[in-house]
Amino acid sequence: MNEQVIREFRANGGKVGGNFDGVPLLLLTTTGARSGRLRTNPAVHLRDGHRLVVFASNGGAPVPPAWYFNLVANPQVVVEVGDATRTAVATVVDGAERDRLWARQVAAYPQFAQFQERAGRLIPVVALEPVA
Repeated sequence: MNEQVIREFRANGGKVGGNFDGVPLLLLTTTGARSGRLRTNPAVHLRDGHRLVVFASNGGAPVPPAWYFNLVANPQVVVEVGDATRTAVATVVDGAERDRLWARQVAAYPQFAQFQERAGRLIPVVALEPVA
């Protein structure tokens, strides 16, 4: 399914239909923690000033998605938003900042509260800081 979303995203300037119609998606390319291979995944994001924020919810699974482990091991990532591609540095946020960003995401997309409930773990919040 990810490959189809990625193709549609790139063909339509960042717009995707179906379940993702109107949802702010980005494409996140990480370097595999073990393989060293580039991996691209769609992710829902939130804008926070000049940063983009993603949530390692994995749909409420008990473990974070693979892209999370990749960016923890190799924080330099490539982000595609709309037609723009940029390099960014990923930082896992915690404490009050994490809670603030999580609350904004849940207010915008209440299903994230359900993901948190199902996961049985604190869902990591990751800020993507553009590299100048």
